[in-house]
Amino acid sequence: MLVLVGIGLAAGVITAVSPCILPVLPIVLTAGAGEGGLRRPFMIIGGLVASFTVFTLAASSILSALGLPQDFLRNAAIVLLLVLAGSLLSKRFAYLIERPFAFMTRRRRGHPASAFVLGLSLGLVFVPCAGPVLATITVLAAKNQLGVETIVLTLAYGIGFGVPMLLIALGGQRVARRLRATGPGFRRVSGAVLAVSALAILFNLPQTLQTHLGGYSSALQSHVEDTKVARTRLANLRGGANTFAATTQVNRSSLPVLGDAPDFVGVDSWLNTPGDRPLALRQLRGKVVLVDFWTYSCINCIRTLPHLRAWYAAYHRAGLEIVGVHTPEFAFEHERGNVRAATHDLHVTWPVALDNRYKTWDAYSNQYWPAEYLVDRLGRVRRTHFGEGEYGETEHAIRSLLAAKGGAVPGARRVADATPTQIVTPETYLGYVRLDPNRYRGTEVQSRRPAAYRFARTIPRDALSYSGRWTVGDQRAVAVSGARLRLRFHAHDVYLVLGGSGRVRVLVDGRLTRVVRVDGDRLYTLVASDTLRDGLLELRFDRGVNAYAFTFG
Repeated sequence: MLVLVGIGLAAGVITAVSPCILPVLPIVLTAGAGEGGLRRPFMIIGGLVASFTVFTLAASSILSALGLPQDFLRNAAIVLLLVLAGSLLSKRFAYLIERPFAFMTRRRRGHPASAFVLGLSLGLVFVPCAGPVLATITVLAAKNQLGVETIVLTLAYGIGFGVPMLLIALGGQRVARRLRATGPGFRRVSGAVLAVSALAILFNLPQTLQTHLGGYSSALQSHVEDTKVARTRLANLRGGANTFAATTQVNRSSLPVLGDAPDFVGVDSWLNTPGDRPLALRQLRGKVVLVDFWTYSCINCIRTLPHLRAWYAAYHRAGLEIVGVHTPEFAFEHERGNVRAATHDLHVTWPVALDNRYKTWDAYSNQYWPAEYLVDRLGRVRRTHFGEGEYGETEHAIRSLLAAKGGAVPGARRVADATPTQIVTPETYLGYVRLDPNRYRGTEVQSRRPAAYRFARTIPRDALSYSGRWTVGDQRAVAVSGARLRLRFHAHDVYLVLGGSGRVRVLVDGRLTRVVRVDGDRLYTLVASDTLRDGLLELRFDRGVNAYAFTFG
């Protein structure tokens, strides 16, 4: 039990330093500044942890029993935040709501109850980044398998993210003591922050910022939640490990047969199929199918979507089908209307199964968001991947299965239109976590901070080198100023996953060959040649452009 508590606490702390706290961070900073003394921040964070714990475990069951929509509590919490904001912004509005909301008004704003109610509201709109611990809690709650260990793990997770947020609230309170002398002006500023934050949560505005902050929280999770001890403990709590994951092997020359793919079972409804009619795996026999377990508020899932969109656009006509299995983490993600709006906003055009009862999740023995199961034309699982990353390996596997019948694989060249039949430069990652030290030359990499680099004097085949100022993060390198990159390649075609906005000038053997305009996170073509060749590639980046990984064809 103590080991499980430790895992939950550590996972919660990682959540508190992840991009997922951005929507509620301004509220925590300013709300702790209200009247009520030192106890106010404690009441706010206490309410947040309490409501998150209770409603993560029981919200869906409570709402179903009352016959209420699954997003009722979240919407009610947003309304409550707006009411609180209005009481700070306007004395007249505070007077109008004084009787039904006396504990929230200007006259009673120092009362502990108002701080606790604010914390309860935050707990209902707080959406942490999904990791193995939160996935375990959510799955067990959805199945009503709430033993003592599950409750203790959830509470430990809540305390884990609550303590750092309490420190943030206490820091905000100290700063506010100096600003409170401004009187009504400071109160109105606090009300405006509360209102803007509530509206941002309502319209999912922080999502884009979270998406572009990279996956550093995933790297932290891998050292805590994805260790052998944590995996074993969480698997025991769930009642078993992932059947396919237990036998997965990374083998680029061949793809092992991991077992027959389960069908889509217990699906509540479908999106993006003709007439939104049900889809069975047997209907897709003869196609290569990528089964993607995801949920629309999961930032880790959202960051995989540009890669899925690129593959779907390039290989759908060649026989690739993607099926998104939307298995919700939170109550509001059960609502069909919410999922439909999210698929539209996120440009998800492939079929989506609403797996609200976790039936397909269980059929696959799945444990993660996101999770990818690649199924061949005969309905057999040939590759799995859990979490972000390894996009090059997944694309290579897709192309291999598509080309199994022989002949070229048609598709957009910017992704890759054929499976390489000759040895080419292997996938090359630019983030320091997966940067191959045997193929990097030049200045020693400084992780997660801007640093100056110089090209190596010699760059052997398949190696790369940086120049100028870069910030090399976990999974990507971000151009700061004068940023250049050289790579000596052996391939027909060179592709690079880029993000952000700006231009990349492409030089091959010292000659400018093209200028790539980066307008979103996806795979871009840098070199396209009819013949296999050796060359020295040099890229010159505008400030702010992100570079993730090279693939070659």
